[in-house]
Amino acid sequence: MRLFDLHCDTLYEALARGCDFDNPDFHITPRKSSFISPYIQCFAICVPEEITGERATMMFKSAYEKLLEQCSKFDIRIIKSFSDIKDVTENGQRGAVFTVENASVLAGKLENVYLFRDFSVKLATLTWNGRNELGDGAMVSHSNGLTPFGIKVIKKLEEYRITIDVSHTSDRLFYDIIKNSSRPVVASHSDSRIITNVKRNLTDEQFEIIKKRKGIVGLNLHRDFLNNDIEKASKYDILRHAEHFLSLGGEDVLAVGADFDGCDLPADIRGIDSMGEIYELFLKNNYSETLVKKIFFENAYDFCENFDK
Repeated sequence: MRLFDLHCDTLYEALARGCDFDNPDFHITPRKSSFISPYIQCFAICVPEEITGERATMMFKSAYEKLLEQCSKFDIRIIKSFSDIKDVTENGQRGAVFTVENASVLAGKLENVYLFRDFSVKLATLTWNGRNELGDGAMVSHSNGLTPFGIKVIKKLEEYRITIDVSHTSDRLFYDIIKNSSRPVVASHSDSRIITNVKRNLTDEQFEIIKKRKGIVGLNLHRDFLNNDIEKASKYDILRHAEHFLSLGGEDVLAVGADFDGCDLPADIRGIDSMGEIYELFLKNNYSETLVKKIFFENAYDFCENFDK
């Protein structure tokens, strides 16, 4: 099978633990994913909210060095442009896209956005769940949305063709981003709020806006986002979220953003090695193979043509 996954926290875990990607405790390892070809994985550096200022910037730089080291060690190609994605796909290889989860790594300095450009960052959330110099995340009560600094950062990100990721935004921040941006946005790892009522999931209106912007939405496998009763969460809930998004016309929007190594999985999902089973689950539930291929790979691939435009 082919897979393009918009989000995982494996890079952060490897950096934090000082270990390689082949740690058997990880949801994603080179060995566990060996059945996937081609395989393009977005590796996020998620900066904890207690790490701020220059410490956050240094952590970002260390993460990039770690990614380079691990890609070299495990024969993974660093994605710097759409042409890289095209080559990886045509040759059945593995590719790594560097992404940022929590732009506090900028340390409040607009000039630091050049680091995103120079380190080939392709997707960036402005916040995690709390408040930083750019705006308010999903769990902030009485959110104020974007700050003046956040507005400047958006303009610079768009200038550098770095896609804004609206997963982890508060509702107010989401609409402020839409108001102050013009390019497509993504929700790399968010499910439907109609199906599971948590703030990290998308409302129907938000999904419609992303669709209108020609963005994409990655299905998240975190059990808390899949089912209102987390003890009952299962891989079958993924179908419920997919079916709802598809009912909104999401055939060209829906993708995978599993959140491996950054989430608590349902009991019937082990990690990346369960993706084949999930793929087959879609097929067994009357999804056409054409549609399943779009969700698992092609929609993300097609979206990434924006990287170079």
